[in-house]
Amino acid sequence: MRGNRFTYYIREGVSSIFNHGFMSFASVCIIVACLLIMGSFTLLAFNVDNIIDTMESQNELMAFVDDSLSREEAEALKTGIEAVPNVDHAVFVTRETAWDDFVDTYENPRFFEGLDASVTRDRYVVYLEDISLMEETQNRLTNDVPGIDWVRAHLKISQGFVRIRNVVTLVSIALVAVLFVISLFIMSNTIKLTTFERRDEIAIMKMVGATSTFIRWPFVVQGLILGLIGSLVSFTLEWGIYEVLVQQLLSGAGISFLTVIPFYQVSIPILIAFGVVGLGVGVIGSLLAIKNYLKV
Repeated sequence: MRGNRFTYYIREGVSSIFNHGFMSFASVCIIVACLLIMGSFTLLAFNVDNIIDTMESQNELMAFVDDSLSREEAEALKTGIEAVPNVDHAVFVTRETAWDDFVDTYENPRFFEGLDASVTRDRYVVYLEDISLMEETQNRLTNDVPGIDWVRAHLKISQGFVRIRNVVTLVSIALVAVLFVISLFIMSNTIKLTTFERRDEIAIMKMVGATSTFIRWPFVVQGLILGLIGSLVSFTLEWGIYEVLVQQLLSGAGISFLTVIPFYQVSIPILIAFGVVGLGVGVIGSLLAIKNYLKV
């Protein structure tokens, strides 16, 4: 008996799709359009976050050693520096190396006649784990590590990175939420048009004793199938569009420094997200569409 019912639900759901081919096509197109927009902004957020993470790994603090310390004492500070929370690792730079690097940045060495490495200090280049904690880490290095005279930090740059990431994340979440609601509303109204043509049939089934669950399931199956088709089509299109845009972006002049996440690295999460959203929109939209017609 249960097998017969299941077969009936599938048969009715599939036949409803073909009997209302244009509306079914419209529903799939709506799901595809919304998922493409959601997916595109999600991929944008992933890539922006990846670029910022790359920039964070290149951002650093400069911890200058007290002049009163010997070279051996200065080198011994590394353990204490790397013990500070949020410090990933530290690299010791001698004053001679720092002076040579500084002089090499200028074309005319005559600017530095009469000067030598004694005007600079031994230092540590300190790499952080979390750039948003740069100011706190700067204070810890200055106060908690004896032998560190002062610390130079690019706080404005780090704060700018954090703001960009937060803004992109918030905009992406808000946009995905809004598009989900819009796609749900449009999907519900689209399926409602197909349901309207069967309102008399539904009323008769209710009057002869059919339960609401029995009447509802074929429409749920219809929504599931439409949602699944929309999800798969969206995923395929998203993959193709992303690959084309990445190739065009990377081939452009002056932007070869950008690191773009390959689609295969995020394909599984994107496919799962598309499937969940597509099926969710299809099922919920179907349930909302038939709700009023079950009140007889």
